Amino acid sequence: MPNAVIQPQEQGKNEESNIVTWNGPNDPDMALNWPARKKWTTILLLATLTLLTPFASSMFAPSVDMVIQEFHSGNATIGTLVVSIYLLGYAFGPLFLAPLSEMYGRLPIYHGSIILFILFNVACAKSTNFPMLIVFRILTGMAGAGPLTLGPGSIADMYRQEERGKIMAIWTLPILLGPTIGPIAGGYLSESLGWRWDFWFLIIVTGAVFILSLLLQRETYPPTILERRASRLRKSTGNQNLQSALKSIRSPRQHFLTSIIRPTKMLVFSPLILGLSVLNAIIYGVIYLLFTTITTVFETNFHISKSNVGLTYLGLGIGQLFGVIAFGVLSDRMLKHLAKNGEMKPEFRLPPLLVGVSLTALGLLWYGWSAEYASQWIVPILGQVVIGAGVITSFLPVSAYLVDAFTEYAASANAANTVLRSLGGALLPLAGPGMYDALGLGWGNTLLAGIVLLCVPLVLGFMKFGERIRKSPRFQMNL
Repeated sequence: MPNAVIQPQEQGKNEESNIVTWNGPNDPDMALNWPARKKWTTILLLATLTLLTPFASSMFAPSVDMVIQEFHSGNATIGTLVVSIYLLGYAFGPLFLAPLSEMYGRLPIYHGSIILFILFNVACAKSTNFPMLIVFRILTGMAGAGPLTLGPGSIADMYRQEERGKIMAIWTLPILLGPTIGPIAGGYLSESLGWRWDFWFLIIVTGAVFILSLLLQRETYPPTILERRASRLRKSTGNQNLQSALKSIRSPRQHFLTSIIRPTKMLVFSPLILGLSVLNAIIYGVIYLLFTTITTVFETNFHISKSNVGLTYLGLGIGQLFGVIAFGVLSDRMLKHLAKNGEMKPEFRLPPLLVGVSLTALGLLWYGWSAEYASQWIVPILGQVVIGAGVITSFLPVSAYLVDAFTEYAASANAANTVLRSLGGALLPLAGPGMYDALGLGWGNTLLAGIVLLCVPLVLGFMKFGERIRKSPRFQMNL
């Protein structure tokens, strides 16, 4: 086993003996040292998985009217709930998936969550009433949270701080691009084959990606890689005392309980994680509120056909593409520039967040008033482009910041963020129909823009005082 280093056993120092560790900082088994081709293969697989599960969240939106008719319901809120309830699964799934990944490694949790995602989609396709469909949509969301929860941890495993900006951009884009392109496919599929084919399509595509994942994806989590090395050495040498240098001193039960509490503890006791998660929850809630109302707006106000209405979501996707390209190009450069050859502080990731919040508010104003008064459909879609650019530029800095600031527990930090963000995405859209009925599209979106702009002082505060808060003894957590 050439890559293994076993510390020599010395009498009287048994507790320090038989420790299996890395063969230096350039050990090829460390995901940080993998060849670029192997890293990119993993990132592209993760990006594809991260595309499919948010894709499933909104793909169903154009089909809601069909389901309401088939299940003999006239309640518009139920229709909105079927779409947004998926995100309630996103809120609870990370609380289990993140700690399990820190116990058993990333790879088994990726594979297990994909299998469950496929099975729950089968149940959705076979649903015979709203309660059944709603329950399995929640379960599908819980399973689908796997790639979103574990992705930042995998990136932290493979890339150093100064390389993560563009990688986070590539990985994060599908989180919002998926919900944007989902209704396009869903609109055509449901119109030609019926709403159940939304789910069968997901099952087929996810199954194909799962096969690729089995063949090409590899474990990245250092403690798991080192534990597997120790296990191989125990078998080959017969020395059952060999232990990984990164092995937890806790029992599996203690480890699980500690790990499952960790995301909640980080959310409650870290002002940085809580504040940024609230911001993301507001932005995510706004975008899903739009997802649940765009179909009605363009069918009613601009007379777009049901089969083509999914195309009206493209404005958001185009804006997100612009935003992710800009962030990927500029983020790491900005980090190095602000560091000025000194410490690359995580807070240097936050300045683009101001741009994102401002663009989101501007886009909401543009979209709302033009959707209410414009005669041409292209005008509100241009507003969507601005919203898309703003939303992705609000998400990327937060994800990159959490990975840089909490690298060892990146999965748990992002799980905490995902929980609150998903609650916003699940619950805020339920207020959409009532709000727009009372205020109209113009004033309704003006209200949303005002709520988004309330986050600006929060961002400015974290840019100025974030490092002090992060290092303060008052906010140090025993994780």
